[in-house]
Amino acid sequence: MPVRYLIVDDELPSRSNLRLALAAHPDWRLVAECDGTASARAVLAAQEVDVIFLDIQMPAESGLVLAREISRACAPPLIVFVTAYSEHAIDAFDVHALDYLLKPLNDARLAQTVERIGAMLGQRQREAYGAALRDYVDAGQTAARPERINVRSVGRIEQIRVADILWIESAGNYVELHLAGRTVLHRITLNRLETLLAPEDFLRVHRGAIVRRGEIARLDSVGDGSYRLTLRCGATVAVSERYLGALKSAM
Repeated sequence: MPVRYLIVDDELPSRSNLRLALAAHPDWRLVAECDGTASARAVLAAQEVDVIFLDIQMPAESGLVLAREISRACAPPLIVFVTAYSEHAIDAFDVHALDYLLKPLNDARLAQTVERIGAMLGQRQREAYGAALRDYVDAGQTAARPERINVRSVGRIEQIRVADILWIESAGNYVELHLAGRTVLHRITLNRLETLLAPEDFLRVHRGAIVRRGEIARLDSVGDGSYRLTLRCGATVAVSERYLGALKSAM
């Protein structure tokens, strides 16, 4: 089945660039191009759409207003947010497993998005996606601490409660979320995730590790000035000198 998509962007060059780039994907069918949310609502009321490429910053009405309306549907179309935001401002997209494209358009990044969307549609994940989208728009895109992290694997989204995370370990551009009995891999850097976590609940103890304060059990010196932290769950985590003082104060 073809993937039916809608472009919503107030800038004509941006719409044209995206349409021409997607023309390279023969299974994708353009439903319409809209220069604002009002015309997009009319298209959505009249036609079935699988994917919406939605600009956020538009003069008449923000794309986030339309995204909030769409999120209330039982199985909403997938939204790819198109934005000129800086990397720091798109942390919320990552933590909620939502896709985005930065302006100006990057062909390699678009190809990655097309692949992700194909996997999501193939596994019929619209309901899970809708829950992730609601988490994002209901948070108001403020500095509010997320209650859930939406983890995306191949074609799937799983909601992980932040309250269930015992500790977090860096794995390059990913983090390992350690829960009771299992570990979940999530694509976000540890530094970016740290900015979204409540400091009263989590503490950085190493450049590669963050622990839940309530899990701190014992601190041991292991020689050569090194320290190792034992958590209540039984895990042991290396502690670097940079964070030792804050850890001792927390204990």
